[in-house]
Amino acid sequence: MSTQPSGFSHEKIETNNFLMIVLIVLVIAVGGLVEIVPLFFQTSTTQPIDGVKPYTALQLAGRDIYVREGCYNCHSQMIRPFRAETLRYGPYSVAGESVYDHPFQWGSKRTGPDLARVGGRYSDEWHRIHLNNPRDLVPESNMPYYPWLDKNKVDAQSMPVHMSALRKVGVPYTDEQIASAASEVAGKTEMEALIAYLQSLGLARK
Repeated sequence: MSTQPSGFSHEKIETNNFLMIVLIVLVIAVGGLVEIVPLFFQTSTTQPIDGVKPYTALQLAGRDIYVREGCYNCHSQMIRPFRAETLRYGPYSVAGESVYDHPFQWGSKRTGPDLARVGGRYSDEWHRIHLNNPRDLVPESNMPYYPWLDKNKVDAQSMPVHMSALRKVGVPYTDEQIASAASEVAGKTEMEALIAYLQSLGLARK
């Protein structure tokens, strides 16, 4: 005499859409936790590497402009650990480079060159010309131009608030740095700030 299996049989799971969805979500959630949670306790992912420091007020303002203008849509800041990548761009990216980035600018999309090691590669004047009209330097470029950055001034009053918020999530800004942030960027153009940010990228591992 045969008996029907009890509990979760394959047939019961496969014929119940709701149950299938719940179990799939549960499996993905558990797998994600197993993969992600240990990273919060590894020194290599939570501690800055030698030479990495929090952004200055001007560099931080430039980073905000970089994000606002959507530069990350075409320029990755993640060099993959492949020979072709490291030969072209330099050492592959490690988590310790980006511990002070909230959010970090790693990504898989790369229409333009990788910017993870762009700091110090070109002069400030080169970047200014390139941002005003990229085709003056790279005729085949399809990058937009950003002439308004030379006219717009940095919002100096927002910087102390921004830096205070970053300190709450672990960026070690001092009271003195936060207090002087507004005066450091007062009168600076958005172009100057963006160039300062670009010139800071990747110097620790060059």
